[in-house]
Amino acid sequence: MADSRFTGHAVALAALLLAASPAAAAEAVLRAPGAPGPVVSALETAALSLQTARDDGATAQDILAAARADYGRLVGALYARGYYAPVVTIRLDGREAAGIAPLSVPDRVGRVDIRVETGPRFSFSEARIGPLAPGTELPEDFAPGNRARLSAIRGAATAGVSGWRDAGHAKARVAGQDLTADHRSATLAARIALAPGPYVRFGNLVIEGESRVRPERLRKIAGLPSGEPFDPEAVEQSAERLRRTGVFRSVRLAETDTLRPGNTMDIALSVSDEKKRRLGFGAEFSSLEGLALSGFWLHRNLLRGAERLRFDAGISGIGGTDSGGEDYTLSARFDRPAVLDPDTGIYALAAIERLDEPDSVEETGRFGVGLTHVFSDRLSGEAALVFRYSDVSDDLGERSMTHAMLPASLTWDGRDDPLDPRAGTYLATTLTPMFGLSGDADSGARLTADARAYRAVSERVVLAGRVQFGSIMGANAKGVPPAMLFFSGGGGTVRGQPYESLAVELGGGDRIGGRSFLGLSAEARVEVRGPFSLVAFADAGFIGPESWVGGDGEWHSGAGLGLRYATGIGPIRVDIAAPTSGDTGDGVEIYIGIGQAF
Repeated sequence: MADSRFTGHAVALAALLLAASPAAAAEAVLRAPGAPGPVVSALETAALSLQTARDDGATAQDILAAARADYGRLVGALYARGYYAPVVTIRLDGREAAGIAPLSVPDRVGRVDIRVETGPRFSFSEARIGPLAPGTELPEDFAPGNRARLSAIRGAATAGVSGWRDAGHAKARVAGQDLTADHRSATLAARIALAPGPYVRFGNLVIEGESRVRPERLRKIAGLPSGEPFDPEAVEQSAERLRRTGVFRSVRLAETDTLRPGNTMDIALSVSDEKKRRLGFGAEFSSLEGLALSGFWLHRNLLRGAERLRFDAGISGIGGTDSGGEDYTLSARFDRPAVLDPDTGIYALAAIERLDEPDSVEETGRFGVGLTHVFSDRLSGEAALVFRYSDVSDDLGERSMTHAMLPASLTWDGRDDPLDPRAGTYLATTLTPMFGLSGDADSGARLTADARAYRAVSERVVLAGRVQFGSIMGANAKGVPPAMLFFSGGGGTVRGQPYESLAVELGGGDRIGGRSFLGLSAEARVEVRGPFSLVAFADAGFIGPESWVGGDGEWHSGAGLGLRYATGIGPIRVDIAAPTSGDTGDGVEIYIGIGQAF
């Protein structure tokens, strides 16, 4: 008796295992007679059963579940493209999938046949939505006579609600919709009713959850305009102000469900703090300039007001043959956001450096205070008062100088990805008036500009260009720290030329930095396979003794090839370059770093 029960259980278990066991991949076909190519592609993308059947590990149960889901998915794909009378059949080994009971799943499925008759393409006989806020722009395809795409209906509803929200009606919604299809004329009448709701003003910023940043500082940084008319862009702007402090891992602002008396609406804020401290390191290598090492230590939220204190240290020129000697840098910067207003911050900086360059040795210290301001999500600026002391030894002799400087900069960043851009533009410009206070310091001004443009000419090819400009105005070269004069050659200017190899010749082998600089760079970046890309590039540089680019200066250039390997923190870069003009260098140089060259 016990043996017979055991045998019966074993047979049942074997049957279950057989039914659920994976089989060889099934043959899967989708046909849509007369359908345009883009429609067929959309249907193939929507059909889960095609993908599942082609999987060697899929069971019959998996294929049946996918086929049952496909009826709705395929009809939805056709509705989205204006086909409202489709016929969809899905057969598994000749049996309609919809008619297979869940408890009657076959042991295996050898073939999946999907046939789709799209029916006629519908157009709008009527396309109405209202009431609309003044100035609301509806999608152009939501109009009588146009193809009745479901996306056009959704787009019109979204535009209508957004129009009222932009006008201060935070609780605007779709109150009703009436979609009537006439299959005889292949037309669709779409009528959408909107409920604007009351005119709403911002209430309070309600802080939910815990944060190490003090509540009053959260409100100050967010800058929610309490009492002002509701504006969805103001909500997003408040969230962005909090994000750019770098203190928070995540920021979420949510509208409360109910309005308070006077039709005011509170906004709920929840944040997740980043770790208070962070340590980072970096390295770059050039065959002639040598190895450069850098590191930083960062404290977020130093005084519980989202302040940041950062220390940076760097050594460069390690093992270099053309870099002069080793350079040492140590700096500190303190930033506090939202001081004068939510978009204006204050910072203090201090730095000491020893720069052993090919044509000079400079020991310098500087400290200063300044303001930062964010004008928009693309445009930002800084202005500061900085005092700088320098001890200099170069081909003009030994001297010391003290300057008071007023650097002011503007940066426009319209790139799609700062680490690996494919499109957009970037422009940074800085004007630094200099006032000589002691020693050999001279008064004048320094102007620099850096302009870049990127364009994807195909899915795999990106063209990039860069123009750099610099000028010392008013001051003579002897009264300016050598680090603020201009040289050309090396990874930041002309690849293939030795580091700072182009300067102003004084005769007898003596050289100093120039008072004018122009740099040109062009790259073609080509994706070849997976994370790998190849780059072809050419650079050129000009250094002149006068304030503006003219005929008294000299040009040189270089070109080469590079390899990029994409990572989450930017591409790993390897460039090989050689001189193409000028007499400042020969041979081949290698550059290794992280991130694109520009």
